[in-house]
Amino acid sequence: MIMVVLLLMVAVPILVNAYMIGSTREMLIDEEEAKEMGADCILVLGAGLRPDGTPSHMLQDRLDMGIRLYMEGAAPKLLLTGDNGQEHYDEVNAMKQYAMEAGVPARDIFLDHAGFSTYESMYRARDVFDVEKAIVITQKYHQYRALYIGEGLGLEVEGVVSEPRTYGGQSYREIREFLARTKDFVKVVVKPKPTFLGNVIPISGSGLESHD
Repeated sequence: MIMVVLLLMVAVPILVNAYMIGSTREMLIDEEEAKEMGADCILVLGAGLRPDGTPSHMLQDRLDMGIRLYMEGAAPKLLLTGDNGQEHYDEVNAMKQYAMEAGVPARDIFLDHAGFSTYESMYRARDVFDVEKAIVITQKYHQYRALYIGEGLGLEVEGVVSEPRTYGGQSYREIREFLARTKDFVKVVVKPKPTFLGNVIPISGSGLESHD
C-alpha cells in the first residue's frame, strides 16, 4: 500500500505536467498572430523587482514584449498584474512607471494590485476587469500554466513568449513550476475565489480607475 501511494505521488505530478503542457502548446503564438487575435488586453504577469524597486530582468522582458505589442496595435489596453500586498513592495506601480516611460498613456494601463499568484491574476482579469480575450505575456516555462488556468476559467487566451535571454536560477524556477502546475490543476477544478475581488473596473474603460 505504501508503495502504491509513493508511486502515485510521483506519477500524478508527472502526468499533470505532461497534460498541461500538451493541452496548451498550440496556444503559444507569435507577434503577428497576436495582432490578429482581437484581444481586449495584453496581460503582463509580474515577475519581481530588484532591490532598488525597478523591474527584474524577467519582468522587464515581459513588459518590453507587452509594450511592443501594444504599440503595434495588438490590443488597446495593458493589464499589469502583480503583488502590491506589502507596504514597501509595489510591483504594479513599478510596472506602470516602466510602461509610461516607454510611451504608453496612463489611461490605457490597468493595474491589478492583488495579483498574488498566476491563478489569482487570471481570476481577477475575468471577474474584476471584465476581460474575455487576452494576450498573455510571460516566459515559456510559465506560459503553459498561465494559459491552462485562463482557459479553465473561461477566458479566451493565447500566449506570446518573452524570453530574449537566459536567466539565472532557472533550474530552481523549473522545479517550482513543476509543483505549481499540479497545485493549479487542482485549483482550476475547485475554482476557489482569490484573496480579493472588489468592484468591477471594465477593461473597456479607463485604466485610471485602477490606479492608486
